[in-house]
Amino acid sequence: MAKPVIITCAVTGSVHTPSMSPHLPVTPTEIAEQAIEAAEAGASILHLHARDPNDGRPSPDPAVFGEFLPRIKQSCDAVVNITTGGGSTMTVEQRMEAALVHSPEMCSLNMGTMNFGLFPVLDRMKDFKHDWEAPFLEATRDFIFKNTFKDIETALDRLGTGHGVRFEFECYDVGHLYTLKHFVDRSLIKPPFLIQFVLGVLGGIGADTENLVFMKRTADKLFGDDYEFSVLGAGRMQMPLAAVALSLGGNVRVGLEDSLTIGPGKLAERNADQVRQIRSIAESLSLDIATPAEARTRLALKGGDAVGF
Repeated sequence: MAKPVIITCAVTGSVHTPSMSPHLPVTPTEIAEQAIEAAEAGASILHLHARDPNDGRPSPDPAVFGEFLPRIKQSCDAVVNITTGGGSTMTVEQRMEAALVHSPEMCSLNMGTMNFGLFPVLDRMKDFKHDWEAPFLEATRDFIFKNTFKDIETALDRLGTGHGVRFEFECYDVGHLYTLKHFVDRSLIKPPFLIQFVLGVLGGIGADTENLVFMKRTADKLFGDDYEFSVLGAGRMQMPLAAVALSLGGNVRVGLEDSLTIGPGKLAERNADQVRQIRSIAESLSLDIATPAEARTRLALKGGDAVGF
């Protein structure tokens, strides 16, 4: 029988800016409310970033995370996954700081240094609410998203060994899978582990079905049955690639971090809208939705009672 589908909801991220959608959660209250709603709709994992509540810019501040993490824990049983990707203006140390302070069950971990281009948005948008937004986007024209072997080793040691954190290994291209294999071969990563195939970011692999199938085939060759996979399709490819992931026996990630829409030209008003949509697609394929408890068991997580918030 097919495994129940683990739905991850990435609630706000650091890619989109407030001017792109009035529905993007910015304040700790908004992030907490939308995360809790997403969990109630069926998300068993919540992938979380923080933002400056005054102007919505990405924030690495553990204190800002601390304003919404306890509320989420008190209101639902979903697995909390804190980013170590952070935002393009942050150092690697800043990107890990909140996770080191709050010791979640999971963290994201990017598996390679890459170009990460957001600047094409400027061809479509000219008016912004905040002065930081346009320069933030333009800066990605000359930006390298740094995730060296040493950076990855540091996260695996300080968060994995030090805090019992398990990881959502974000792979934006095929080479990232081979980097992951390097760390598996060194026994620094042990199964079961979760690979997030990320398609559609400028600088990474393109968002189409052939690329997804190739990523899956490569991961099967490298890892056999030792891994779970999930799929993130950026922008308008969110739901089409999520549907393909379901047909391949995989898990899915949705949320306003990855796409602001719920259909052609229609903004999603809540993260829960996207969770309900992919849940409906999964259930129409006779697939069950994983509970947080099932996700914890399959991914060998330390449990919600072992976090630091």
